[in-house]
Amino acid sequence: MALSLHDTGAPPPCPAPFNLAQYVLEAGLDVPDKIALAVLRPTGAKRISHASLRSAVLGTATGLLHSGLNPGDKLLMRLGNTPEFPIAYLGAIAAGIVPVPTSSQLTEPEVQAILASLKPAAVLHQPGIALGPTNLPVLSAEALDGWHALPPAAFDMGDSNRLAYIVYTSGTSGTPRAVGHAHRAVWARRMMHRDWYGLRPDDRLMHAGAFNWTFTLGTGLLDPWSVGATALVPAEGVEIAQLPLLIRRNDATLFAAAPGVFRKLLGGSLPDLPRLRHALSAGEKLSEPLRAAWRDATGTEVFEAFGMSECSTFISAAPHRPAAPGALGMAQTGRRVAVLGEDGTPVPRGTEGTIAVHRDDPGLMLGYVGAPEATAARNIGEWFLTGDRGIMDDDGQITYRGRADDMMNAGGYRVSPLEVEAALADLPGITEIAVTDIEVKPDVRLIAAAYTGPAPLDEDALLKAAQTRLARYKCPRRFVHLPQLPRNPNGKLSRSALRALIPL
Repeated sequence: MALSLHDTGAPPPCPAPFNLAQYVLEAGLDVPDKIALAVLRPTGAKRISHASLRSAVLGTATGLLHSGLNPGDKLLMRLGNTPEFPIAYLGAIAAGIVPVPTSSQLTEPEVQAILASLKPAAVLHQPGIALGPTNLPVLSAEALDGWHALPPAAFDMGDSNRLAYIVYTSGTSGTPRAVGHAHRAVWARRMMHRDWYGLRPDDRLMHAGAFNWTFTLGTGLLDPWSVGATALVPAEGVEIAQLPLLIRRNDATLFAAAPGVFRKLLGGSLPDLPRLRHALSAGEKLSEPLRAAWRDATGTEVFEAFGMSECSTFISAAPHRPAAPGALGMAQTGRRVAVLGEDGTPVPRGTEGTIAVHRDDPGLMLGYVGAPEATAARNIGEWFLTGDRGIMDDDGQITYRGRADDMMNAGGYRVSPLEVEAALADLPGITEIAVTDIEVKPDVRLIAAAYTGPAPLDEDALLKAAQTRLARYKCPRRFVHLPQLPRNPNGKLSRSALRALIPL
């Protein structure tokens, strides 16, 4: 019987020496006057050419080095949803500095925890974005624009396996994990170009997300730039209902978004989109009814992909190989993927198990920064465990069956219930608290909290208290008072039983 294993051999090795930013900007040298980035509003757009983008990135690299940073230093990024975000990100990497992009929604206590654990060399800060007290050098975002005109720095070339950037993801322990990625991570993204995007140099790829979301950063910006294509991003403040107009007016050929955006768009009137070839979805599972509704409304397909903060997207559908009904798609060419049993070996095809990617995958993280034990816990033999369940069929198509742990999904962000519970456990009047995500309607999930205590508390007050301690996407949207939390015979909290006790 065939095993749940996809292995077509390793991808081409990453060049040496290598720099992530140099690779991303290289294709733009052949099309210097072509638009690399257009920041869109219904009334117009701000456009940046590939030549201007390169100049801004390398000038920013010079500015960062002149500010006293050195290759290998960590730079915490506290910037809003602006074009300066990717320019500063690539500028740091070009200089060999390690950027740490963080969500602008993080609260001051969350940022202070990152500062204490990560110990960056400096912070790049935009006024109005939470930071709090620090003795570190704070570089003002206002300086960024002036750095664009500085003489270009040389790319810091080196081993593709050296640390390039760090992103944060919620950990199953309740502590956000710092995920360290190598320069080679961007080289691994080449496997998505054909086996997810169908990406071409003449594409105009519009992403619905914010600049400071890793999904936007990779799919919406770095990948199109790496082939000399054009990235289209809505300006801050543009409403979802305005996106179809922007797609049409700006001749977008590809459109990428989380499933929740597609659902909201289908709730309104969609114009004819003659240049759109297809759409791309990731961040959470896309339902079949939503996929079918988009197809009926636009005449185009939505191709889905599966990945995680620890590894670039590695399972996907694509124009040349659509997903089977209900399936995610297949492992991309060059990826080694398996569905494993509890013993760490591939299960027979058609059997549910844990989705795993090979530990030699060039898109896989170097590890959790400062947490070798947590890194080791995700490895079994030659495989890295995703923590997600799936079934591989005889054709290699993989159907998603949910998380193997209690991680929640909030609008495409993975959130640990333990992190949320730890942040809210000491609120006055609460004895115990537990959170989970619930599906309030198809393709819409929100985080809800149940608590015990002497008496029910004012829900609005609880909602406001949560917003002072947690990023908005981590905040419960509902609080329910219970006489006791549901537990199994061993006394462990039962989150599946908890969901049934929270009214929709």
